[in-house]
Amino acid sequence: MKKNITVFIADDHPIFRKGLRDVLREDPSIQLVGEAADGATALQRIRELKPQAAVLDVDMPEMSGLAIAKKVSELKLPVSLVILTMYKEERILNEAIDAGILGYVLKENAASDLLNCIHAVVAGQPFISPSLSSVLLNRGARRQSLLEEQPGLQSLTPAEARILKLVAEDLTSKEIAERLNISVHTVENHRAKISEKLNLHGSHSLLKFAFENKERL
Repeated sequence: MKKNITVFIADDHPIFRKGLRDVLREDPSIQLVGEAADGATALQRIRELKPQAAVLDVDMPEMSGLAIAKKVSELKLPVSLVILTMYKEERILNEAIDAGILGYVLKENAASDLLNCIHAVVAGQPFISPSLSSVLLNRGARRQSLLEEQPGLQSLTPAEARILKLVAEDLTSKEIAERLNISVHTVENHRAKISEKLNLHGSHSLLKFAFENKERL
């Protein structure tokens, strides 16, 4: 069978990388094109090799998997990302989802979940290890409670929702404009519309709301 999915892996533990290689070899439709032991090298190699998917450890020297994901988004690199972690932390899962990462796999489940995850993300579909269902449910419950408190959130456009999340990251309008490749004027217009829809008044009210609800947005 022709190898038709190119994959790059990054993890700072050689033994775990070997385990990943062994898992990938089980699927003849997957071709491993490279690997790295630190985040900076991983980003550089992803830019050079242009794999269809990259499997990244959350915790790596120089750059974390989440930091790489943000750079991939900024550079608009055509690669689907899978994050590997040993922690069942809602905060990390939230950051991964907010960074646009489609795949999220616990290391303890890599042998059973990774191949399905790679096929899913390359097809543009999300995949999260089933053992994280309780974390996902908690995230959903928190989100629902915020919608009940602030129903105006449902009227936000996708662009406005994205900008609200970036405001919660304490980015300035200039930084948001650079991240999204739009003008500062456009960002300011979006911020004004968000404040109007959420009935927020005052120069710092939007920032205060975003900070207070960052984990629920």
